[in-house]
Amino acid sequence: MAVDTAQVLAALRTVASPRGVSLTEAKVLSEIIAADGKVFFSINVDANEARAWEEVRARAEAAVRAIPGVTTAMVALTAERKPGAAAAPHQHSHGVKPVAQHRPHGAPADSPMGKQASIPGISSIIAVASGKGGVGKSTTALNLALALRDLGLRVGLLDADIYGPSVPRLTGVHEKPTLNDAKKMVPIVRFGLPLMSIGFLVEEETAMVWRGPMVMSAIRQMLWDVAWGELDVLVVDMPPGTGDAQLTLAQQVPLRGVVIVSTPQDLALIDARRGIAMFDKVNVPTLGIIENMSYFQCPECGTRSDIFGHGGARHEAERLKVPFLGEVPLHMAIRTSSDAGTPVVNSEPDGVHAAIYRSIGAEIKRQVVGAAAAV
Repeated sequence: MAVDTAQVLAALRTVASPRGVSLTEAKVLSEIIAADGKVFFSINVDANEARAWEEVRARAEAAVRAIPGVTTAMVALTAERKPGAAAAPHQHSHGVKPVAQHRPHGAPADSPMGKQASIPGISSIIAVASGKGGVGKSTTALNLALALRDLGLRVGLLDADIYGPSVPRLTGVHEKPTLNDAKKMVPIVRFGLPLMSIGFLVEEETAMVWRGPMVMSAIRQMLWDVAWGELDVLVVDMPPGTGDAQLTLAQQVPLRGVVIVSTPQDLALIDARRGIAMFDKVNVPTLGIIENMSYFQCPECGTRSDIFGHGGARHEAERLKVPFLGEVPLHMAIRTSSDAGTPVVNSEPDGVHAAIYRSIGAEIKRQVVGAAAAV
């Protein structure tokens, strides 16, 4: 059954704003996208009132999901502070504190970790990040998840790179997530890994245009509105850089640590340094640095070429006093298996490259599982 915009608007007329006005009359709705049973839109409000609107966002999403024919609904809350406006130090007239004043009892006012909460069923969450794009972060994240699986852990993979989701292509997944009775998205299982990606919800050619608050809302939903089940480790493939996605993840859930992926060249290492510094500021430990595309060894003559230089990530790890996790070569097998949706750890489990990823995974397991057991 096809779902159109008129049906969505009719459902939203039953949802009231914090001041009792219907959503369709409150002038807060973005353009509504409704196609193939999927509905996406945002609610745009003032930043000072964001907390009051979160319950409205949830009710709006529930109303849309109740429409016959809707299989997926994602409603983002976009909150922007008006130019020159400052958060009021007192409560608003509707009795809701500004969002900045909401934190758990006892958490310091300036703590970025004040809103953290564990996800039921998930023992540890680790992020795989990079300071810049093009260093093979997503390929590394997927193969590391598979390596941890091979080491006996229950592992899930969240593709949080909402600007350029790669996991659908890397895993060959083309189907869409379904909803369970609790209205949570059911991850798609491939290679024994439960997977979730914004790329499962939109077409591959769709441009991802997200403003900051929409990024935060989307990541929160992929963390909390997914039926992850019981996992030892959830691996999160982050977007490149240091921005809203990284801060949202660090502030929403207690991260065991972050793995930084870099190539050996100085330009990539500069950005990797920034990534480590950003996570350090929000008290997320660096589990280590991986030097990806570390070298190229000719399959015909055996000659080794350090195309991007060599050893830069190891030296940077030593300088920053963080673990160096290992070197992954630039090799055709890794590239072709990734493009084919058959990651090398799964397609060539006895090969040299799978052994490299498992060696790195063993060190990550030692740090993460050992830390979890000590808590």
